[in-house]
Amino acid sequence: MANVFNLMPELEPDEMAYVQGLLNSMSDYEAQQFVSVYRARRREPLLVLITAGIGFFGVAGVHRFVLGHIGMGLLYLFTAGLCFVGTIIDLINYKRLAFEYNIKEAQQAHAIVMAQSGAYGNPGDYGV
Repeated sequence: MANVFNLMPELEPDEMAYVQGLLNSMSDYEAQQFVSVYRARRREPLLVLITAGIGFFGVAGVHRFVLGHIGMGLLYLFTAGLCFVGTIIDLINYKRLAFEYNIKEAQQAHAIVMAQSGAYGNPGDYGV
């Protein structure tokens, strides 16, 4: 069983607990595959904060585009961040926004790794 703290020490505590729950059912090889896929897809909370700040002082909705919320990004863009109220709320809740995005990405990365290991087996099973 892989330890998420050894694999991804940069995670926030709540995200780390969730990812550890996903890693519990994986072999070490699958955990390494998961980490490589998940690291490429996740967003740092600081990135969300910076892009929300850019939205407050410049182009509103940039952080929503970064998080894949295209509809909300367009709405923020055309309404100046819902008259800055939505942008202020997102500046306060940036960690929650990043956490929700990262949880979805962790679930998708888990599904990808499990599908690959189910389809091809674990390379360790064949002496590779």
